[in-house]
Amino acid sequence: MAHTSQDADGSPPVHGRWSAFRQTPFWPATVLVLILAAAAGLFAGSYTYSMANPTPRLIPTAVVGSYEKADAQAYLRGLEKALNTSVKVHPYETRAAAREAIEQQEVFAVFELRDDGRTAALDVSGASGSSVAELLSQTAPAVGKKLGVRVTVRDVNPLQKGDPRGLAIFYISLAAVIIGFVGAIQLSVHARSLTPFERILFTAAYALLGGFVIAATVDWLLGALNLPFAESWLILALTMFVSGMVFTMFNTLFGRWAMLPTWGLMVIIGNPSSGGAVSWPLLPSPLGTIGRWLPPGGSVNAQHTAVYFQGHQHAFPFLVLGGWALLSCTVFWVWRHRHPGGRDKDPTGAEES
Repeated sequence: MAHTSQDADGSPPVHGRWSAFRQTPFWPATVLVLILAAAAGLFAGSYTYSMANPTPRLIPTAVVGSYEKADAQAYLRGLEKALNTSVKVHPYETRAAAREAIEQQEVFAVFELRDDGRTAALDVSGASGSSVAELLSQTAPAVGKKLGVRVTVRDVNPLQKGDPRGLAIFYISLAAVIIGFVGAIQLSVHARSLTPFERILFTAAYALLGGFVIAATVDWLLGALNLPFAESWLILALTMFVSGMVFTMFNTLFGRWAMLPTWGLMVIIGNPSSGGAVSWPLLPSPLGTIGRWLPPGGSVNAQHTAVYFQGHQHAFPFLVLGGWALLSCTVFWVWRHRHPGGRDKDPTGAEES
């Protein structure tokens, strides 16, 4: 007859109770409670850290005219002191060249110093970053008044009327990111038996259709943004595909816990550092640097240029999105035997250990 060890009070030993508990559904449920609580704190913390109190760190600014005169230099130093930041000055020979630097998104504003620095014309670009443009528009005249410099301000590249705060691009990019990996989750649940090639194909299919619907809703239905439709559709579709394949990659590597690294990379780190809600000069410097290399940042940057700087698109954000697409598809394909889906897997849906 088998003998079962017991504690002094007659109950099973602690390690036995622990082993039994881990075999019940209460164990994964308890783990999820703790994970969700931590995720809630991280989510709130990451967005609060990056967006609650945007502070300028470094603002690239073009200067033309009498910027080397003493009064002009004193004015620029006063502006830096008022902003509590560094105004990185880029001298240009002509105002036209400085304006081209705005179109290339190399600078956020143009100061033209006149009359040996006694007057200044400030051209801001709301489309480059509404928060930066607003900050400069408020601070520059106030500093000029104190120093006896008359400052005039104009917005040479304003935001569209349907997007007065410049947040619409952030929202449509966020939608593409979240629906992208939610779609991959749903494929893993409801279309579990898809082969690896079929999974990639259907991820591309819902990305193409989803990107079209997002662009059509924002442009044609709501009229919030006047989009360069084909380019915006392509960017949204690529974003959704990358997001879906990032989850699929993590699902291959980590199984049922794939949502954790996906959420961390795409939402907790990626979205607040993308520059969509707060311009990168106002982000904490680590986020402003990291964000450009993550899919949400690549999506926002590509879409922002497509909408507001047509004809000046850069390759970098597409290389970021393409690189993540290639990485995630390669990892999934090479280790596809580890993915919990596929027709050669357990038809009951039980995940491999």
